[in-house]
Amino acid sequence: MYVEAVSSDEQAIIGLAIAYTWALDTKRLADLADVFAPDATADLNGVHCDGLEAIIARIERPLSTLDATQHLVGNHDVRVDGDAATHRCHLQSQHVKRGTPGGDNFLIGGRYEDRLARTADGWRITHRTMTAVWTEGNPAVIGR
Repeated sequence: MYVEAVSSDEQAIIGLAIAYTWALDTKRLADLADVFAPDATADLNGVHCDGLEAIIARIERPLSTLDATQHLVGNHDVRVDGDAATHRCHLQSQHVKRGTPGGDNFLIGGRYEDRLARTADGWRITHRTMTAVWTEGNPAVIGR
């Protein structure tokens, strides 16, 4: 079986997907400025956001009430075309809020689909779509 080597562009883009998860799980949302373009847009599980500040606000609302999260990404597919690229990957995100009636855990499985641009500061996501495919556990953990 032949496996093609991953280019430095592909590795940098996969690194952005990983940096996103660390920013969320450590609640260091200011670090998302190194992941998204300032004018990025996002559709995060049905909620549209215009601009980095709106993306951070959308993420911060549910995260601020949780005791812990763990976002895992894998099965990365990266396509680079000059200074533009696309990326998609699978995700699983665990959300924990201790003492929630009905259970402390809520798990989401889905995918991220990104458009990216090469900037003077490196690759940045210009649009992200997060689509939940399945869930398990207590949705009250995230306020549903």
